[in-house]
Amino acid sequence: MTDSAKGQAPILAAGGIVLRGNARPRVAVVRLRREKAWVLPKGKLLPREHPRDAAKREVLEETGYEVSVHEFLGSMSYAVEGRIKIVQFWLMRAVGTPVGELMGDVKAVKWLALKDAVATLTRPHEKVFLTHAGPLALKHARAHARAKVKPPRRKLDKLGRQAFVKAVGSWVGRIAQASARRAG
Repeated sequence: MTDSAKGQAPILAAGGIVLRGNARPRVAVVRLRREKAWVLPKGKLLPREHPRDAAKREVLEETGYEVSVHEFLGSMSYAVEGRIKIVQFWLMRAVGTPVGELMGDVKAVKWLALKDAVATLTRPHEKVFLTHAGPLALKHARAHARAKVKPPRRKLDKLGRQAFVKAVGSWVGRIAQASARRAG
């Protein structure tokens, strides 16, 4: 590939509209240290990385939260230093409490109501995107909160299986002893 062709290749990135909370979900916005801009969490894809995987990785790096990834919400494109940047976004839910530190170029994370998140964003194209995709994300979040979702079944590790077998064995032994006393 020639240098001129490389210069024209789009920059591929991915991120998330990340929600936290159920009754009144909040949207994550991050403050970039160098630019002092408030943006949606996102970042460039690594070579051969799937955009959904990149989105999850970038959100963890920029918010400190593990996330569950849900629907694809859309993409936006804009010019960056003479090139086109294409960013794909997924609906994400923050899981638990922060598990990591923020990456070096992120100064802070805010969790805001949708209207406040749109107002806080610095870049006009992100404001427009969140204005349109944000209500879809909240609609899904509300539907998910109302749905009766069964918790995932937990698999027992080796120690858990051993404890379970011991407890069942003890219980069966007590029943056998009680039956023997009644019969005798």
